[in-house]
Amino acid sequence: MRLLRLEAEGEFSLVEFFGQNIPRYAILSHTWGADDEEVTFRDLADGVGQSKSGYSKINFCGKQAAKDGLKFIWVDTCCIDKSSSAELQEAINSMFRWYSNAAKSYVYLSDVSIGSSTGINMSSEEMPAFQYSRWFTRSWTLQELLAPTSVDFFSAEGKMVGDRESLVQEIHNITGISIQALQGRPLAHFNIDERLSWAKGRQAKREEDAVYSLLGIFDIHMPLIYGEGRQKAFVRLHREIKQSSASSQPSRSIEEAQIVNLARSSFHNHGPEPKLNTLGGTQYTNTNNGNQFTNPTSNGRVHTSKQLRTLAI
Repeated sequence: MRLLRLEAEGEFSLVEFFGQNIPRYAILSHTWGADDEEVTFRDLADGVGQSKSGYSKINFCGKQAAKDGLKFIWVDTCCIDKSSSAELQEAINSMFRWYSNAAKSYVYLSDVSIGSSTGINMSSEEMPAFQYSRWFTRSWTLQELLAPTSVDFFSAEGKMVGDRESLVQEIHNITGISIQALQGRPLAHFNIDERLSWAKGRQAKREEDAVYSLLGIFDIHMPLIYGEGRQKAFVRLHREIKQSSASSQPSRSIEEAQIVNLARSSFHNHGPEPKLNTLGGTQYTNTNNGNQFTNPTSNGRVHTSKQLRTLAI
């Protein structure tokens, strides 16, 4: 496992650890911006990248970790050498465990601003920005929400807006995830269909990642085959789940044809009739261009998530 260490000069250095000799660390959960604005492993290895916009969240994570008495952090954009397919495969199969083992987990919400609020309580006017954050629509953030022992949420200004415990009801309302799961009950206690339902409507940049992001949710390890497509990846995942669950717990038998249908419905990211959801009196749909909202107080006009946050705050 490769970690970042915040040096005295305020810069970061990469340190690699093996086996059980891994120090306590904080881990960052976030949404990716433009690829060319995220700090990569090569950027840090070459001592560059500070001018990229993605550097600010790495800097935030390092400073927050220092406040919490931690010297090391892990950030997916730059702690994995993605030019190595073997390293990428190992990282994705280890990701759930890495989040689970983190001493602290920070969610950086780049699209949530809490302005002049103090403390960790958002005002009623600021809550919609949290509810409609893009972070709740991404495939990878599902395991990043559930794997850690605790999860702290921060605004774009780096202010803490709450944690998974204090916001459990709001997070349940947003995601549909069982409150018991959000409170740390082992995921094996929830059946396959329920865990699959938590991924519904979430999106990934690469279609296979909508499936690969579920490996930890089902405690599965399997090879990654980018280019196989979402449907084939899901069928492989189902086979691994069947093999695993057959020896550990009874489960309802699901034919492969049914699994294909589940794959289509669970990971549907596009189409003429996107699923319509309702949250806090506001109807919204998940689209590839972000969430779109229709608010009863807006005479039926459709707004993007950014426009709605502007209206709400």
